[in-house]
Amino acid sequence: MPTPEAYQILKDTFGYDTFRSAQEEIISTVLAGDNVLAVMPTGAGKSMCYQIPALIRGGLVIVVSPLVALMEDQVSALKLAGVAAETINSSRPYDVNADTWRAAAAGRVRLLYLSPERLMTERMLTALGRLPVPMIAVDEAHCISRWGQSFRPEYEALSRLGDVFPEVPMAALTATADEATRRDIAEKLFGGRGRIFVSGFDRPNIRLHVVSRCDRNSQMLDAVRGHAGDSGIIYCLSRAKVERAAEFLNANGVRALPYHAGMEKEDRAANQDIFMAEPGVVMVATIAFGMGIDKPDVRFVVHTDLPGNIEAYYQEIGRAGRDGEPSEAHLFYGLGDIRLRRQFIDEAGGDDDHVRWEHKRLDALIAYCEAPECRRRVLLAYFGENPEAPCGNCDVCIDPPKLVDGTAVGQMALAAVMQTGQRFGAVHLIDVLRGADTERVRKFGHDRVTAFKSGNAIGKEEWRSIFRQLVAAGYLQLDVAGHGGLSATRKGAGLSNGDREFRYRRDDGQMTGKKLRGKKSQINTGGDLTPSEEALLLALKELRRRLSTERGVPAYVVFPDKALIDMARNQPRDEAAFASVHGVGAAKLREFSTPFIACIAAFKKDGA
Repeated sequence: MPTPEAYQILKDTFGYDTFRSAQEEIISTVLAGDNVLAVMPTGAGKSMCYQIPALIRGGLVIVVSPLVALMEDQVSALKLAGVAAETINSSRPYDVNADTWRAAAAGRVRLLYLSPERLMTERMLTALGRLPVPMIAVDEAHCISRWGQSFRPEYEALSRLGDVFPEVPMAALTATADEATRRDIAEKLFGGRGRIFVSGFDRPNIRLHVVSRCDRNSQMLDAVRGHAGDSGIIYCLSRAKVERAAEFLNANGVRALPYHAGMEKEDRAANQDIFMAEPGVVMVATIAFGMGIDKPDVRFVVHTDLPGNIEAYYQEIGRAGRDGEPSEAHLFYGLGDIRLRRQFIDEAGGDDDHVRWEHKRLDALIAYCEAPECRRRVLLAYFGENPEAPCGNCDVCIDPPKLVDGTAVGQMALAAVMQTGQRFGAVHLIDVLRGADTERVRKFGHDRVTAFKSGNAIGKEEWRSIFRQLVAAGYLQLDVAGHGGLSATRKGAGLSNGDREFRYRRDDGQMTGKKLRGKKSQINTGGDLTPSEEALLLALKELRRRLSTERGVPAYVVFPDKALIDMARNQPRDEAAFASVHGVGAAKLREFSTPFIACIAAFKKDGA
């Protein structure tokens, strides 16, 4: 259990009464001086896991973060909460950075945010070596792993931190890391000597949709119009597609802004600032946009093209619904996407193992897209979680596809898997099933197994779909960290023995999914507020917008929507009542109680 001091900081500084599920044990482990890797879903409060220990331990805690915008937002939020946090980064003038360093060296800063490039210079490491550094936190820690989908070479230099600061414990945090990536992060940052916490990957508030792409523009517009007035992100594969999509949306009455690496840096920054500060803006972007975007009220994410792999997809849809409110993820894909993604992998180079592994990660995403059962179960299974019940909040659960009995073909596939040693991929297994006369089949003697030629009545493409659906339904598992071989699960053994049945969606040459109907899910923006309280909430949001503009920070840094909803419902009349509002700590009580109480009083007077 965290110390009483941790609970006091939680309430007095951050304005919360209780820790979330995983935070308590992680904070206790950090305070005990142990290395920690925390894998927590977006919005679960990862930052608190090192911020509270930093305030208890004293000294100068270093926080490594990959993006300037992310560092600036986190520092702004901490300052409004009364925490002595600072950042030294390339966007700030030299004299500002110099003043910040002097304050840090003098002990007036508790958390110092740095990029990995700036931290790992010999000059910075030497200077920090002369200061009391009780802990180092590494945010977006998956960037250090070549197994991860967002590997950054500059992050790999952080593997030296254990040698430079041998007695300093480290906390690594990420929302996206499968088992292979977790092992790699822990090994590189602290030699595997530390505890790994995985608090779950599920984001149950995000409704999952996957449909065949038949008309990119109309499907995209349907999705956006289903969220009229909401903030959203649309991901496109290329810069040209981003520009065309933004132009199309604007021509159809949607305020959409482009964002891609081909734009001038100032234009990208301006569009990002608008998206972060103003409601109802749609950002149309390549994957250059996203990491560190801590905007809580993104109501939808649309992929107009297939993402690179399942981890990229998970991370990108995770930018929706960070406030916990209902949100949606839409994915449109076509046959050409798969070919293009495979081409990208092959052209990117790397050793054979890496290329093979990238193909298998793409296979996992395709299996998710073709899932004949609950999509969320397929997504979570990739990260090692196996929920028993369907989620009820994906398109497959809400509108199940028509399936045919595939028990016999499933048993054929499992026979091929087991008779060949449970170590070969789908391509080879299909050759065996169809009786192909290949050198590899002959080399391993697989032309002599009983499964050979047993499935020659089924075409290659349908067999590929069957294998993907067997993986998606949990009958087969993919060795993602190894050579991509398929092996039977316990569920698959049951199918092989005749104790289970397998139903699948027959591949007729078309991609799965139905045309999006454009139906908007119900977004709970104000809980059970009355019409009068809803009107007050709008007034509070307008006040928050003005205050955030004056301070040059995103609106959620002043207060998240949850705090405003709490104010609208309980309508505090004095400081004592305002102190009980969700997210109001001592500093925000001093800074913001007067204007918000005045806004509430004026609204009540006008309503009277």
